[in-house]
Amino acid sequence: MQLVIVESPAKAKTIEKYLGGDFRVLASYGHIRDLPPKDGSVDPDEGFAMQWENYADKGKQLKAIADEAKKADRLILATDPDREGEAISWHVQEVLRAKKALPQKVDRVTFNAITKAAVTDAMKAPRALDEDLIDAYRARRALDYLVGFTLSPVLWRKLPGAKSAGRVQSVALRLVVDREREIELFRPQEYWSVFADMEQDGQGFIARLVRFQGEKIDRLTIGNAGDAEKAKQAVEAGRFSVASVETKPLTRNPPPPFTTSTLQQEAARKLGFSASHTMRVAQALYEDGAITYMRTDGVQMDGSAISAARKAVADRYDGSYVPDKPRQYTTKAKNAQEAHEAIRPTDFSKDKAGSGDHARLYDLIWKRALASQMASARLERTTVEMTDGTGQTALRATGQVVLFPGFLALYEEGRDDQEDEDSRRLPRMAEGDAPAKKAVHSEQHFTQPPPRFSEASLVKKMEELGIGRPSTYASTLQTLKDRNYVRIEKNRFFAEESGRLVTAFLERFFERYVSYDYTAGLEEELDEISGGRAQWQAVLEAFWKDFKPKTAQVMEQKPSDITAALDTFLEPFLFPDKGDGSDPRLCPNCGEGRLGLRGGRFGAFVACSNYPECKYTRRFAQGGGEGENGDAGPAELGEDPVTGEKVTQRSGRFGPYIQLGEGKDAKRASIPKDVPGEDFGIEWALKLLSLPRTIGDHPESGKPITASIGRYGPYLAHDGKYARLQSTTEVFETGMNAAVVKLAEAASGGGRRQGSREPLKVLGAHPRTELEIKLMEGRFGPYVTDGTTNATLPKTLAPDQLTLEEAAQLIDDRAAKGPTKGKKKPAAKKAPAKKVPAKKAAPKKAAAKKKAE
Repeated sequence: MQLVIVESPAKAKTIEKYLGGDFRVLASYGHIRDLPPKDGSVDPDEGFAMQWENYADKGKQLKAIADEAKKADRLILATDPDREGEAISWHVQEVLRAKKALPQKVDRVTFNAITKAAVTDAMKAPRALDEDLIDAYRARRALDYLVGFTLSPVLWRKLPGAKSAGRVQSVALRLVVDREREIELFRPQEYWSVFADMEQDGQGFIARLVRFQGEKIDRLTIGNAGDAEKAKQAVEAGRFSVASVETKPLTRNPPPPFTTSTLQQEAARKLGFSASHTMRVAQALYEDGAITYMRTDGVQMDGSAISAARKAVADRYDGSYVPDKPRQYTTKAKNAQEAHEAIRPTDFSKDKAGSGDHARLYDLIWKRALASQMASARLERTTVEMTDGTGQTALRATGQVVLFPGFLALYEEGRDDQEDEDSRRLPRMAEGDAPAKKAVHSEQHFTQPPPRFSEASLVKKMEELGIGRPSTYASTLQTLKDRNYVRIEKNRFFAEESGRLVTAFLERFFERYVSYDYTAGLEEELDEISGGRAQWQAVLEAFWKDFKPKTAQVMEQKPSDITAALDTFLEPFLFPDKGDGSDPRLCPNCGEGRLGLRGGRFGAFVACSNYPECKYTRRFAQGGGEGENGDAGPAELGEDPVTGEKVTQRSGRFGPYIQLGEGKDAKRASIPKDVPGEDFGIEWALKLLSLPRTIGDHPESGKPITASIGRYGPYLAHDGKYARLQSTTEVFETGMNAAVVKLAEAASGGGRRQGSREPLKVLGAHPRTELEIKLMEGRFGPYVTDGTTNATLPKTLAPDQLTLEEAAQLIDDRAAKGPTKGKKKPAAKKAPAKKVPAKKAAPKKAAAKKKAE
């Protein structure tokens, strides 16, 4: 028997079907072990020796693999064809060796697509494990561990409120923060445009003013309303005719097939997918055999795939859409080093695969790959210039005509910016024509700052700079969101205060390690290890030699010195010049003290130097106000009219809260997210501190009904039964009648039994077990169930975007982990202790007594 190891059960099932009866295919469910998050997991003093630890939830699967391995004549490691896949195979081999279950013959095979031909061909060409790739994996893993577990404790101790730092994570965050700084420093400049609505042969077009009073007009020439009005009047008064028509042929070539990075970018632009969702869907398509491997830097396609694509183009269009020669692409990405193909369909004759998001992503991959082997588009760019009788004023219209669409008939690459005028259609015009002038307009504009990064543009920038690897971008960006260092609004990244503070700290004290050039250079060194041109321990030694003393140096500094340095470093952001000659550091409360950055238990905040006489504080962010929600020190809101004690607003581990009084007996209440920040004050604070609110006695039971806010939000309570409320406002406004109705509805339809609730959605039959899968709303959020296994939805997966395939995989993964650790088995009943007969015990006691005497 031959044992084959892959990553996922879906992949295992497909491959076992291809290989036949002599093969047993098992899944490792991804990585089986890792460096435990504790000191000593990587020991720089012992050649960077690593202490690996098996994942606790993989015990059952590892036992199954070991049991089968003992019976196998040959072990075939068939994990993914990249560095991580090589690492998983190496881990499996090492664990089996430790269990004394490793077969004598061990082979490594790789395939770029899960098709019968690809898998069977791979089995005929086995190789040994690639030690260079394994060394590269160990170097990256050790480096990320050393940076994370050396730098993060420095943050925790010297920058309260900071959560973590990472080799790539921190540099990606700096990109977002740097863009935020550019936007803040940007000073908009006013300018005006003048244009006319024209018409020729019934077709309308727009012509812009490009010359006025004999002077050339560029974008910023007309800077005020007065000049714009003069120019507008001149255009209105002029009689314009076509002075010249210039046509220029253009050729547009198709873009290459997708790499990991370009797939993430285009899926974000066209489908609105996050990078993590794109990779999750692509993984499923790969495991279904629909596409080639989705983690790649390569843009080339196999010769047989190019031939298949050209044939598909010829079948779909006519011969003019097939170029004379096959197109060959080479990657331009910095640090590109993957050997396998671009992402493409495994079968170009299939223009559809899967459903929902899977179908949408497949369609994008199929069109891009097919278009890459289509003919170029031929266009004609036309520029028409019109002048008045004097020649002092001129208008210009630009546009383009598609002469032959070529690849554009199937696919056009998305854009991050707006469509320009050159892409508009123009009517046919000749010299001497006098198009009709319908209206003249003048519009005010302001120059715009650089746009904030979208996921697509941030991924593109990271790839251009050579920061990280495309296969890790999704998890890197997700970490920034999970740490609350950034937030997403309208698909754009905004730097949060905590992210800005961490970046400032790292730039001030670890500038080298968050610089773009250094990070890209280190990435190149790691790639040298993959190619066998560098020794992994030597690369780590060179890094650690400088990094360790630097962290020790920062750890020795006093927190007050850290804060003072950050105060100076962040001065332009914390205390921006208002432009009116006033001192931005002067305390607005007492008018005497100086504002400065201070470190608190839960993060940094700005406070007056006259504290405690002056209690002015504000958030770390510029423009914050006294008592504003945020990471600040205690901000006094007022006094409780009953007790006379002070009510303060604070920030804690779990977010902003209010406190009545001081010391251990102080009463506290969290500030719900749906309470408007601009309305928050002493009235809201006192209401929250007064909870729970008693609505009255239930008309049937006579027992009280209360409204309050708990861990899972606002709710009603009565006699051990609960009902959810939709908002914080309802806690204070719900009356007796409404409360009784809500409690009755919850009792009849909101029990814990699954059968008593309606599903949010019925997804369909599980593709492997055929059990019906439902999407449900649970106490801890949405989850999927097949009636036997429940699986919680990850935060990164939106319930309304969930597909049947994703739900089935979640259930399979949860089932593979076995029962939840928290559920203890009932204790076995102990057998009653056997009583020793008195007659047998007596002689021993007598002997002991005699010996003692």
